[in-house]
Amino acid sequence: MIAIEEIPVERAGEFWNIQLGYLLDDGMIETEEEKTYFSSREYRGHLEGLMRRSPDKLHMVYFVRDGVRIGASQYCTYQSEDGKCFILDFWVFPQYRGNGTGHACFDTLSHYTEADGAVYYALNYCKENSRRFWASIGFVDDGVDEYGVKRMVKR
Repeated sequence: MIAIEEIPVERAGEFWNIQLGYLLDDGMIETEEEKTYFSSREYRGHLEGLMRRSPDKLHMVYFVRDGVRIGASQYCTYQSEDGKCFILDFWVFPQYRGNGTGHACFDTLSHYTEADGAVYYALNYCKENSRRFWASIGFVDDGVDEYGVKRMVKR
């Protein structure tokens, strides 16, 4: 069974270090400019501010199985709007990938967020293997966002 461990804003620094490694190792960011942006106080401070707001708080969580952190996610459920749960980040740590672990983590996340008002899910993606993973869970392509980044939704 997979559990959710909330990361409080006071411990966001540990998440940022893990996130930057993930973004680099999985090829999500490739340029020094992108690395600088995702490491910046501006980016991180903005998201930490969203972790403090109410309603529509940004959540950072770990996925935990048998007491071991196996992945992480960032998401925001827009309770003040239509119940969209926007997933900013979602990943299973490399050593725990395979055997349906990503599917199980999303299943846990969806139950957790539905209890907090999530009605449907949306996310952006930039890599084809990400699109295939999300499609296997039932997400469908939904155009592009205002920055031209591809978007998927699961209703």
